[in-house]
Formats: sequence, structure tokens, C-alpha cells
Amino acid sequence: MEHPLHPTIIITGASSGVGLYTASALIHRGYHVIMACRDVAKGGDAAQRLGFSQDLFSLMQVDLGSLESTRCFAQEVVAGGRPLQGLLCNAAIYMPLLKEPLRSAEGYELTMATNHLSHFLLCHLLLPELQKSPVHDRRVVILGTVTHNPDEPGGKVYPRPDLGNCEGFAMGFQEPISMANGKKFEPVKAYKDSKVCNVLTMRELHRRYHESTGITFMSLYPGCVAETPLFRNHYPLFRTLFPLFQKYITKGYVSQELAGERVADVLVSPDFQHSGAYWSWGNINSQGRQPFIQRVSSQARDDEKASVVWDFSAKLVGIV
Repeated sequence: MEHPLHPTIIITGASSGVGLYTASALIHRGYHVIMACRDVAKGGDAAQRLGFSQDLFSLMQVDLGSLESTRCFAQEVVAGGRPLQGLLCNAAIYMPLLKEPLRSAEGYELTMATNHLSHFLLCHLLLPELQKSPVHDRRVVILGTVTHNPDEPGGKVYPRPDLGNCEGFAMGFQEPISMANGKKFEPVKAYKDSKVCNVLTMRELHRRYHESTGITFMSLYPGCVAETPLFRNHYPLFRTLFPLFQKYITKGYVSQELAGERVADVLVSPDFQHSGAYWSWGNINSQGRQPFIQRVSSQARDDEKASVVWDFSAKLVGIV
């Protein structure tokens, strides 16, 4: 099947938040977006609410809490035959109030499984499709966060990310292991650790595949999107006060719409074609700032750790 009219970009977690508004920004620029959603009905309602053109989006189901669901999604994308221009690994879960870890379908701690392992697998499965695509400028973008970096003001809040020596990966992440460093479960740290893994994955994809494939691999922090549904599992008081704090105290507040435009730029604008880069607009007064390539945390720029995480992740998702 041929799809000659519109270049296609896949967005995971496209039913709400930054993923949805990135889809909106791309659709308004004439791109076709595959909205990869756990809840396709929710995605369809969101697309209708924002007035997406029917010929510029497709809804496809994927549950990133299941490697099997991720594989099935990738198979459906390949069968669909659309030439791919980009993949945005955006979907994430953040469950700061958990007392005990939840588990993926394969038994892995759910935050790491959803945010990192399934995206790692998806990149691996779709890389051949991107590589053979006739589109010249192909990109893989993995959404980052300031909280991955303790060197930044927004990343200094306890607990800080620490993969240790990847003991949790080495031990297989099965019960009772729930953390990358093999230590006691801490839900906020689990999220931050997963985002460090996202950046390490981007950098390792760049090192392994950019030169041979011509695909551009990048990550970014679009600013503090304080009203994102990512915080839906937080205390109601936090959800009320955090946006106000970012708007009036730090001045770092970024709307979902603006964040979506920024992510769309990284996906398609010629100004951002810099493989291996981590783009940022800063975290203070960021709405007036120009984008720049930011130095990632010491953990996230550790090439040896990137290789270790890659090898363990490949084993956990079953591609070696």
C-alpha cells in the first residue's frame, strides 16, 4: 500500500498532554500522525475536540506496559506501509504515591517498563522501517525531563536519579527487584531513573546508527509543562499549586500547546537536525528563551553506562 501525500510521524502517548499537542502542531503543518494510544477511544475524542483533519491522523492501540503489545503495534505499523519520517517516544507514567511497585505484563517494574523498555524495543523494531523510508530527513526523538539532571535546579529535588551499577537490570528486574540500582522501591526515583535511561538510549542510538543510517536521534526538555496529565496520579493539592508556582514564582511555566510546538520543531524543523543533541529552552523564564543544546547529566553522558544499559535492556526485551 502506498501513501504518497503526507509524511508520517508516530507519537506514543498521543491521547493527552504533550503528545496530543505535538500531534496537533504536526497536523497543522500537514504531517500525518499515527497516534499510538493505550486508550484509542480517548485519543479519538481528543482528536475530534481539537478538530484534527480525518486524513491526517490514524489511531492505533498500544499498551507500553506490555512488550507483546509493543511488538504487535510495531507489526501493524510495518503492515500499514506508510513511509515513516519520525518516531516520538513520548508516553510516560509517573506514580509518585505508590507504596509498592506495579509490574508490567512481563513482571518488570512498571515505570521502567513503560517509559524505557517498551520505547527501547519500539525503536529497535521500527529502525528498519525508518531506514528504508524514502523520506530524506528521518528522526527519532525521545522526550526528556529536567528531573533527570541533578546539575539543574529542577533536578536537585530528592530523590535524585541513580542507576548505580545497573544491579537491577543485571538481576532481571523481576520481583522482588524493582529499581535500576537494585535497592528499595522509590516511585519518584523510578521515574527519574527511567528518564536517564531514555537519554542514554538516545545517545547510544546516535552512536550505533546515525552514521550508517542517516537517521537523526535527539532528545529534549520543552520546559516545565506543569499542567500535563503526567501528574494525574499526584496529590490534588500538588496539581493545584504546582502550575501556580511555575507561573508566578519560577516563571518557568510552559503550556501544553507551546510544549507541543517545541517538540514538533525538534521532530521536523531543519534548525534542529543535530543527531545526539539534547535540546532545551531552559527552566527559568523559558517562554522567551531560544532553544539550545544542553549538556545532560553526568550519568546520562556516561558512554560506558549507556552501553551497559543498552545490553541489559536488549536482553530484557528479548532482542538478543
